[in-house]
Amino acid sequence: MTKPQISAIICTHNRDSYLGAAIDSLLTQEFADFEILVVDNGSSDRTRSIIESRLSHPHLKYIWEPTIGLSVARNTGASTAKAEILAYLDDDAIASPQWLRILHSAYQNNQKLAIAGGKVTLLWPENLQPPKWLSDNLASNLGAYDLGNSPININTPGLTPRGLNYSIRRSFLEQIGGFDTNLGRIGKKLLSNEELHVTEQALQQGWQIAYLPEALVAHNVAPERINTTWFLERGWWQGISECHCQQLKGKIGISQLLEGSERLARGAYKTLKYIAQPAQRFENFVYAYGQIGYLSTAIHHILFPPKITEKRRL
Repeated sequence: MTKPQISAIICTHNRDSYLGAAIDSLLTQEFADFEILVVDNGSSDRTRSIIESRLSHPHLKYIWEPTIGLSVARNTGASTAKAEILAYLDDDAIASPQWLRILHSAYQNNQKLAIAGGKVTLLWPENLQPPKWLSDNLASNLGAYDLGNSPININTPGLTPRGLNYSIRRSFLEQIGGFDTNLGRIGKKLLSNEELHVTEQALQQGWQIAYLPEALVAHNVAPERINTTWFLERGWWQGISECHCQQLKGKIGISQLLEGSERLARGAYKTLKYIAQPAQRFENFVYAYGQIGYLSTAIHHILFPPKITEKRRL
């Protein structure tokens, strides 16, 4: 097989109920010159058999990665992939038929493009509707991502494409040493911000980031996530992730305590302010709760200064 134009990578961990549909959405892409790599990140369910049942397809490859961690798995996929453009799809997402074509075209037309991703819609389970306490902002924790119907050049790290619908230029990823394995989900630890950290580096170095609405992906909403406990846990780990990001920049100390305390107070105030509005009330409560995770991590770092090591796989 000659070198493909784009490598589609699915990193999966015990998600056999959704994985087959994710792979099949890649096997039916309009774009022809690509490869598919499925990185099995230590799964113990039917993941391997689901992949092996499709291995007769010439585009598909199976990779075993025993070290648990999404960023580890992403780096393993990148190091094995052959193409210059790497496109990451979550194991519980479904890519539109034009997904790879739209992404590939964007990179061909812009040599300064480092990162690109598209709109993400949510696939709700049958007979399950969004609860009244779920705001649009909190829905982004389920993967929703919509910046409109026109392409946008992103200059703000917080607007970076979602990891479930995410592509990156290999040369840039190698330049920064890969995804930082201190960030990103590790088993049941809902760490995040790995894409945000990469986007910050890209913007600092003069690269461009694009939102491409036609590179559409649909993301399945797992029923077990539609409860307030999951969102509170997600908020807690978001606070920890933000603290880790600041740690990578060398920001550890009293300033973090002041910042976290101010944000905790602001979140608590807005929770009371919107007491009669379920969605706004809960959104601010999750935000405030996340600041407790942020502060607890900051205090731990002050008392027990960590050795800052960037674990790289590329």
